[in-house]
Amino acid sequence: MTIWTPTLSGSGPRYRQLADAIAAAVASGELAAGHKLPPQRRLADALGVTVGTVTRAYAVAEQRGVVSARVGSGTYVRGAGAPHPAFDHVRRAAPDSGIVDLSLSLPPPHPQREASLARAMQSIQHDPNLLRAAIDYQPEAGLTWQREVIAGWLATLGRPVPADELVINQGGMHGIFLSLSALLSPGERLAAERLTYPGLISGLQQLSLKSVAIAHDDEGIDIDALARAFEQQPFRALYVMPTCHNPTTARLSETRRHALVALAREKQFWLIEDDIHPQLDDEPVTPLYHLAPEYTVTLFSVAKLLGGGLRVGAMRAPLTLHGRLTAALRAQSWMPPPLMASLVCRWIESGDADALLQWQREELEWRFDRAQEKLAAFHPQGQRGGFYLWLALPGELRTSHVVGQLQAQGVNVSTAESFCLGSVSAPQAIRVCISAAESREALEHALRIIAATLGDPDPMLWQTL
Repeated sequence: MTIWTPTLSGSGPRYRQLADAIAAAVASGELAAGHKLPPQRRLADALGVTVGTVTRAYAVAEQRGVVSARVGSGTYVRGAGAPHPAFDHVRRAAPDSGIVDLSLSLPPPHPQREASLARAMQSIQHDPNLLRAAIDYQPEAGLTWQREVIAGWLATLGRPVPADELVINQGGMHGIFLSLSALLSPGERLAAERLTYPGLISGLQQLSLKSVAIAHDDEGIDIDALARAFEQQPFRALYVMPTCHNPTTARLSETRRHALVALAREKQFWLIEDDIHPQLDDEPVTPLYHLAPEYTVTLFSVAKLLGGGLRVGAMRAPLTLHGRLTAALRAQSWMPPPLMASLVCRWIESGDADALLQWQREELEWRFDRAQEKLAAFHPQGQRGGFYLWLALPGELRTSHVVGQLQAQGVNVSTAESFCLGSVSAPQAIRVCISAAESREALEHALRIIAATLGDPDPMLWQTL
């Protein structure tokens, strides 16, 4: 049977030539949506390259959104306009589905979320002024009282910020997009950790921005590597997750925070500080915007605190940047919906938000302790009170086989592929979102399956390409 075999041409590494050939074939219609790409070994033999070259090319094509890998099935061409693979599925599995979905970084379920939301809605329903504001145009940065309420709440979460420095937006992803739009022009470079939030990768693709991948370790981003990268490929801004890196859970050390802001001042690049987990434990950390307020845009969101469907967030930025941020916001949606921001503010003012967060913190600490106990043999990384764990697979275990085995047993986890920036090779590791399980019992069931699967001597789990 004849397989699709492109002609590799141009300069640069062979894997990138192959990735470019795949993209060109999809754009021309030679490879139609839904078409299955050849098995990696067969294509490698046909092209006279190594299997690793084809594997890396497929990974790059997937990061570009051209193809999608399906565990146990193969790699398929994506349809035109299809979303980034990381956003194919962002809904919690139904409780009666038989699936424990630990692939999504979602707050743990609690009936008080819905009850608190209902009370906040009733409060607005009986306030004529809020109802009137909800159906009228408002300032792009949000209403003054809303920014004051959010600023006051952030202070209780260890992130004090003047209300006039806040711009209300539609959540963390929207904040990323606004920051990229305001700070960079098409073709300019943004630096980020080698493994980073998939939403950032999607935003870079949408805005035609280039990326520079920076090494990182257990203390966060490598500042020396960042400085070397700037000399070789100067970048306009750096995106960083200093409180809890996604997916590795690393926290940027205080020493590196000070070194980072010193480098930003010296080289004059912007810092986009993603701080959607403002307080995970009692260990104090210094936000980057406290150290370099004139160079830092900090993103906050209620998605991990109250609920992702609310689509309410805020960004702290120096006042000199507000004009560019609000211009970008106005061009995209004119203003954040005042009804949703008012709803969140009433939720906060009632005290229900703080009560829910106290329960959530205790619940996440219990889940963390339980997961550490069940998976101790595999040395998971994580922060007590955090949403997820990062597991480097033992020995020569392959992520694809582990994920396939877990899915067959009704447990979903995330692989590293969606977090890879540019042509970075994915490590053999998985992210386990302990927060997403419907209940403690469901989490314990899933943890038992994960522990058994990682300890399974089945040779299929150790198979290499």
